[in-house]
Order: sequence, then structure tokens, then C-alpha cells
Amino acid sequence: MKSIKYFTASWCPPCKQFKPIMKEIEREGHSISFIDVDYDEGELAAKYDISSVPTSIVEENGKEIERFIGPLPKKEVLEKLI
Repeated sequence: MKSIKYFTASWCPPCKQFKPIMKEIEREGHSISFIDVDYDEGELAAKYDISSVPTSIVEENGKEIERFIGPLPKKEVLEKLI
């Protein structure tokens, strides 16, 4: 099963735009971890070499298979989870 690590920040306007889409996808049953690079998981952001937000990392069986930076339409995110 694929999952997404969604790296975000409270001060980031594109993150604020994209977060509701990611929350909706999560409510539909997909696994999404929300990671605030400033407050929650700074070390995790460093481990994944996050240099800008929002960054989303698609994983399958715990391994990164894709990453994208910036907001995407819901349909495109769902296609990455199939």
C-alpha cells in the first residue's frame, strides 16, 4: 500500500492551500502523515532532505518511490496513490 509523507509549515501559503486537499484524501481512507517542518518533525525533514514546502513523498512498503513539491490537484495526488 502506498502512503504519503506531507511536509508542511504553518507560515507557508501554498501549504495552506494544499492541506485541505490532503486532509480530504486522508478522510477517503488513504494514509497521509502530516509533518510540520518547524514544530513537529524538524529532524525527519532533515532526514528526507526537505528544502522547500509543501513537499510530498510517496512511499510504498516504506521506500520512497516519488516526491513532488508544491500543491497538485486532488486527481493527480490520487493517481500517485494507485
